Amino acid sequence: MNPSQPSPKPGPREEPSAIPSLGASVRSRIPAFEVMRITDEIGRRRASGHDVLSLCAGEPEPRPGPRSVTASGYTGPLGIPSLRRAIAEHYRRWYDIDVDPEQVAVTTGSSGAFQLAFLTAFDPGDRVALASPGYPAYRNILRALGVEVIEIATGPDTRYQPTPTLLDTAAAQHGPLSGLILASPANPTGTMLSRADLLALVEWCRTNGTRMVSDEIYHGITYPQPGDSDPRGVTALELSSDAIVINSFSKYWGMTGWRLGWAILPPALVPPFEALASNFALSPPAPAQDFALSAFTESAYAEREEVVAGFARARSLLLDAEPQLEWGVSAPSDGAFYFYADLGKQLERFGDSTTYARELLQVADVAVVPGNDFDPAGGHRTVRLSFAAGEQTIAAAIARILQFQRSG
Repeated sequence: MNPSQPSPKPGPREEPSAIPSLGASVRSRIPAFEVMRITDEIGRRRASGHDVLSLCAGEPEPRPGPRSVTASGYTGPLGIPSLRRAIAEHYRRWYDIDVDPEQVAVTTGSSGAFQLAFLTAFDPGDRVALASPGYPAYRNILRALGVEVIEIATGPDTRYQPTPTLLDTAAAQHGPLSGLILASPANPTGTMLSRADLLALVEWCRTNGTRMVSDEIYHGITYPQPGDSDPRGVTALELSSDAIVINSFSKYWGMTGWRLGWAILPPALVPPFEALASNFALSPPAPAQDFALSAFTESAYAEREEVVAGFARARSLLLDAEPQLEWGVSAPSDGAFYFYADLGKQLERFGDSTTYARELLQVADVAVVPGNDFDPAGGHRTVRLSFAAGEQTIAAAIARILQFQRSG
């Protein structure tokens, strides 16, 4: 262009068109957690004046009250030493075993522990088995990381837990298993593994070179029978030095919003876990760690035992109401605070558990969770009720459910 000529006037600005290839990643194509969607709906209904009784989220009531915490900056990527020591001492108190505090990794909730543990233990393409029905985040996190999930269909005959025979069948069908995810007490079923059953799974994993990840976040929330030798549950640490154990302050201690959990790691996995933690989260939340130290006091243990006794009373209300509900087979609620059952004859009226749960919320203002999240194959028949909200809420909810079912 001749410099003496005026520059042409710019035309209207054209917005760049979207580039088709810039979509979401394949690994992000996992289902959202239905419980959290229902929680949002509960909030909207309450905001519009509805008296909603939520048997939805696994959030214990009552929760610890706020107290002064010390403001601070980053901590070490695996948590402050005093909290790691306190967690190790907790295992001595409850299980009479010695845990090296250096093997304790404090995390941003048990969710953070699962992400880091799965990244540490498994590679893309590895096969990891888990029970179905089961907690959906195991499946979804693993798939997002490129791990092949092998779902083990369970039912009343195995008390909704995997067995060595089921694992043999899965390995024969799919190939060697790199990992096994266990939960005892389990979400959504509340079932627990006995010491003998857990030992059989530990030995199967040892024989087959399979890494066990044991979710123990509901330990302490159990309903033992007289004479039970392991009233709080059996930790995999008692039986295996190779297992990864994950726990949380959210359930037994009721500290859901503080987002703090932990993992107990085999020594060889501590350095890679720490490297991942330092990059993914820098450190667990410092104020929450400071507050969590109060969880291991005598008064805190006593307070939480009273809360668990309240869960037991709420559980009894549900179990006593089973004949009136006229649902189908339910899972044994050995621990946690869940009641998981087939809807039985209610399916004739509503067709599936999603429709039942939606109608129950809209008509009776009672929120329960349909089983699809927990069991993609059979969850259309089942619902999960949380009795963490306490006796009064459970009693009122049962009355509304019975009235709702009679009204049809």
